[in-house]
Amino acid sequence: MSVKVAVVYYSATGNVHQLAQAVAEGAEKSGAEVRLRRVPELAPDAAIDGNPAWRAHVDATSESIQVATLDDLEWADAYAFGSPTRYGNVSAQLKQYIDTTGGLWQRGVFADKPATAFTSAHNVHGGNESTLLALYNTFHHWGSVIVSPGFTDPSVYAAGGNPYGTAHPGANGAPEENVLQAARYQGERLAKIAKRLKGIAVD
Repeated sequence: MSVKVAVVYYSATGNVHQLAQAVAEGAEKSGAEVRLRRVPELAPDAAIDGNPAWRAHVDATSESIQVATLDDLEWADAYAFGSPTRYGNVSAQLKQYIDTTGGLWQRGVFADKPATAFTSAHNVHGGNESTLLALYNTFHHWGSVIVSPGFTDPSVYAAGGNPYGTAHPGANGAPEENVLQAARYQGERLAKIAKRLKGIAVD
């Protein structure tokens, strides 16, 4: 018996995408069935084409990563949401997807399910924590059980010591192994907590 984890994210140039993949790997390591999903891009082509890294990432994932639907949320026992920071807040793309979940919320689909979040800002202090806390506001309204990494594993310290969730400073380039390892641990922790909530024994 296993648990089902939906990893839903938005990524412009690929940093959050790499974190999402690592979170998914961690959940799978813990024995979870995982759906890795991206939300639709809302930005106009003119904006995307103005940043070669943005255009390259859009083209690279347009067919390889499925677009998230509400069915993915209804299917899942646990959630991991990822977003780059936008002025210390959630990206419009992910927020638009979240704003379509009212019907599921009214039916109590999210209640008692564990949820966690991860992010990337340009700088270390570029809004990482406030973006994670903004996502956790949604989880509070959903009645979900927030599963932050806390300081429960050495990988959290090695990745900068963010107890709210894995956060990557994009100015440093692509996420390095220490950050990816923290994201894997976060996904593994989420899956283990989901198992406990479902009454499945974990080691």
